[in-house]
Amino acid sequence: MGAAIGDAKEVEKLYEYGERLNEAKDKAQHVSDYEGILNAVKSGSTKAKQLAAQLIPRFFKFFPELDKQAISAQFDLVEEEELAVRVQAIRGLPLLCKDNPDHVSKIVDVLGQLLACEENVERDAVHKAVLSLLRQDINASLTALFKHVEIGMENIREKVIAFLKEKVFPLKAELLKPQVEMERRVTDLVKKSLQDVTGAEFKMFVDFLKSFSIFGENAPPERIQELIEIIEGQADLDAQFNVSDVDHIDRMISCMFMALPIFVRGASSSRFLSYFNKHIIPVFDKLPEERKLDFLKSLAGSSPYATAQDSRQLLPAIVQLLKTYMPRRKMEETNFSYVECLLYTFHHLAHKTPNSTNSLCGYKIVTGQPSDRLGEDFSDIYKDFTERLNSTEEIVRVAMKKLTQGMADHNKAISAAKTEDEKAKIKAEQQKATNGLRVCNNILIMTQPLHAKSPSFIGDNKISPSWKEQRKVTPTATAGQVYLLIVYSYSCCFYNMFGCLCK
Repeated sequence: MGAAIGDAKEVEKLYEYGERLNEAKDKAQHVSDYEGILNAVKSGSTKAKQLAAQLIPRFFKFFPELDKQAISAQFDLVEEEELAVRVQAIRGLPLLCKDNPDHVSKIVDVLGQLLACEENVERDAVHKAVLSLLRQDINASLTALFKHVEIGMENIREKVIAFLKEKVFPLKAELLKPQVEMERRVTDLVKKSLQDVTGAEFKMFVDFLKSFSIFGENAPPERIQELIEIIEGQADLDAQFNVSDVDHIDRMISCMFMALPIFVRGASSSRFLSYFNKHIIPVFDKLPEERKLDFLKSLAGSSPYATAQDSRQLLPAIVQLLKTYMPRRKMEETNFSYVECLLYTFHHLAHKTPNSTNSLCGYKIVTGQPSDRLGEDFSDIYKDFTERLNSTEEIVRVAMKKLTQGMADHNKAISAAKTEDEKAKIKAEQQKATNGLRVCNNILIMTQPLHAKSPSFIGDNKISPSWKEQRKVTPTATAGQVYLLIVYSYSCCFYNMFGCLCK
């Protein structure tokens, strides 16, 4: 009973302080009242502390000489055991900056730490407080938040990144003003924060930067190159490649795929291709089997954007890999997906520097340059290369025939399937067979012109790689019509090139 009376008196006293301050014309003359409010933080009851959490921010601007003590007192309230006190204190933090913008960085730094709180109502208060300060001073607020991303404790860092992704990035049009200036500032903050990010975090940041106007459709070449340099830094292209370092392998592949759309926009692929040539292709056979195809796909995807010089340097290694996976004897097995990637890469690189293939494949392509090497005899090389082409084509024909028959079997099986699970399994097998036919078809299209003594290399978009999304069939087509269309298409191509399937 006595404690309750004491608590009530404390609260009553705080109300008196607040009323006098509220009514005073010259509030600065009532320092003792404001000090009384601050003192309640250390010794007051829960209700008194909750009231103090409201009063401290309300009169904060009138007592600049007490600003440090006031901020410290509000921070103490944020750490109170009682949830209601903490929430009230958090809600008051943005008010400390309303007329004192110099405090924004410090307040946002603390709020960034509080993003890791577990109570929903408390976390919601933190989110609203941070967003309020972002609207007040976007530069100082983002600088404080990104500091946690750069050097913060792991659990806090993750929460700050999640907050940026879910709450800040969607509001960029509202928050980032002036637009160009703030986009530039955020870009610099992101670049400083990329030293220790996960693959998913890095992709998130790059996607966010790509949404900026400074990196948009009308961006100058130097801005596009800046994006590539960010990705190059994450790929760690200055490091020696360690074939047993799974993290570096995954990071390299991820960065290469992220870089492809930027190569399309004109950024240089030279550093990536040079790294592939010097560090990865020489140890390709030692790479984890499940990652080899990803490397080849990323290399194939970048090949249309290689310079003539990069193409000339890379072609010997590509031809050597092709020979590895294009057997001379028909009985040998091969990986069709690898061959498709390598042939696609070969065509695009050779298109940039056709006479380089004279010494590599035994062709006789005339450009009038000394590098044509027409006076040298490469007939054995040509014989070896064309034998590999013939063997590969024969193996592909056999596989294509089996896949075509398999498509017919799948169509019958799906009609007989009784459960949805059975149908789903058959459809998955059908899709696998369809993709297999695409791979085979692409190989045959790409090997056909390579038999000539002076071939024309495919350097445009005529080939649609199997790993890229195929044009969708119209929704009105039935499953049977889709099947017939696929088989007819591949069979016609097969027949026209190599004769009837039934022979």
